[in-house]
Amino acid sequence: MGKRSGKKSELLLSPISGHPSPISTSAEATPSAKGAGFKNVKKITGSRLWMRFDRTGQSEILGCDKSMIIRQTGIPVRDLRVQGPIFSQSSNIIARDKAIVINLENIRAIVNGEEILILDPLCQEVLPFIDQLRQHVPSKTNTGADDGQNQAAESPSQAEHELPFEFKVLEIALEVVCSSLGSNVTDLERDAYPVLDELAKNVSTKNLERVRGLKSILTRLFARIQKVRDEIQHLLDDNEDMSNFYLTRKQIQNQQCDASMASNTLSIVPAGANSRRLNSKRYQRGTGSIATSIYSYNDVEDLEMLLESYFKQLDLIRNRILSVREYIDDTEDYVNIRLGHKRNQLIQLQLILTMASFAYALDVLICGFFSMNIKVSLYSTQNLFGPFVGGFLSASMLIFLSLLAYAKWNNLVDL
Repeated sequence: MGKRSGKKSELLLSPISGHPSPISTSAEATPSAKGAGFKNVKKITGSRLWMRFDRTGQSEILGCDKSMIIRQTGIPVRDLRVQGPIFSQSSNIIARDKAIVINLENIRAIVNGEEILILDPLCQEVLPFIDQLRQHVPSKTNTGADDGQNQAAESPSQAEHELPFEFKVLEIALEVVCSSLGSNVTDLERDAYPVLDELAKNVSTKNLERVRGLKSILTRLFARIQKVRDEIQHLLDDNEDMSNFYLTRKQIQNQQCDASMASNTLSIVPAGANSRRLNSKRYQRGTGSIATSIYSYNDVEDLEMLLESYFKQLDLIRNRILSVREYIDDTEDYVNIRLGHKRNQLIQLQLILTMASFAYALDVLICGFFSMNIKVSLYSTQNLFGPFVGGFLSASMLIFLSLLAYAKWNNLVDL
């Protein structure tokens, strides 16, 4: 008896309305498609949590593996590896034919013209991004008649300047990332300046350790900012890459192209003298439509303005962290100058003590000479000990002052 084979289906863990609800990890019972009772749908091995958020504001949490994501989005496997844990701290924005792969800080998502798939939606770093999506992409609660009235009331200029869904998602992701980096730089500034001022006043091991910790935080934060900035700069330098981000426009152009090909196939070409004239007019219309399509394909002004605004914002954040780094470098230079001055003072003190030791060594030499058991005629002279000792002490002091004056003359000591 042959085994029954069934397709793997996605596991809907919990729909979301407003805020994420607790996820049930137990197996759910669903009716079989072939009517053979009920079948337990278990969580697929190697699956991860994804949130599907469409352009109407509806969202749900899914447990999907890589094969499901690849089939649904049509992206290559290498793009899905970029969103793995190995590249969790990298920054990449990749445009494909049917989707955009976003990997900015902790925000890892896949966007197409209709919906966005967000990896690890319950992570604390991803929740602000989801909240911003709910605020800027509201749910469609109006009825069909209300939608028709709203569409009729919209002016052509508003419809023309409205950003497509993929650009709204990209803008929200960049806004959340820039806000997070800006708040981190603000916290660093608030902690760094008092510590550096304290180090300038009191050079101690504790203050040096605190500054060393701040420098490590600054280095990691600067690398994160630089990665996002370099990725945006890479996109701004290539118009072809930016044109691939227009998923909605490409979808509309493909639909228009299919409709045009279908109409050309069904059209009947008239015979006779008018056929040449009609064919020439059709060729002119086709040439004009192709030129218009090429012009619109290369028109990336909206995306360029969007990326430039956040590029400037990242530049400001980068300049702020560079100012903190310069302040740290200036403080270190000041501390090194102070330590060098203290070192010079110690060297001068050592030089003075060496000269004093040399002068005192002469007295010790004379005392040692006269302390030997040798018959000397001076021993029998009365009242000679005091003048003799005083004379040698004066000579030693004179030698010391002479050496000190020589060191002062040659700027070896600062007195």
